[in-house]
Amino acid sequence: MKMERLDLQMADITGSKFEKVKAENLIFENVNLANTSIHNANMSGIVLDDINMHQSKITNANLSNSTIQHANFSNAQIDSVHLFGTSFTNIVLPQEGDANFQEDGSYSPVSFTNCNLSNTRLANCDLTGAELTDCKMKGLKINGILVEDLLKHYSSSK
Repeated sequence: MKMERLDLQMADITGSKFEKVKAENLIFENVNLANTSIHNANMSGIVLDDINMHQSKITNANLSNSTIQHANFSNAQIDSVHLFGTSFTNIVLPQEGDANFQEDGSYSPVSFTNCNLSNTRLANCDLTGAELTDCKMKGLKINGILVEDLLKHYSSSK
């Protein structure tokens, strides 16, 4: 396997493709990754800090045990991704004013499909309209509260 090194500072790499990449413990800080595709990649333990991932697509990838903070994921698609043990802090998923919101109030939300979100932590995140389908969520915490507890409370209050 050929090893390569990548150094970026305040870069705009909009529309990039990361396919069949092994880039564990990679750090992206203050990077524009809008319209980026990450597919069949092992990027566990990465740090994404102050990044724009608007309209990006992450499929069949391992981003477990990563730190993702101060990031814009509006209108992103996250499908078959391992996010086990990942920490999301100050994340923007869809919110009013983003390009994914239409004038009629409809929007194209961030979607998590068939993802492993076990032991993932979400803090200070705008989850407006986020869709989670067929995801493993054991130990998933939102603002310090287990989703399992939220679901039990919701179902008992009906």
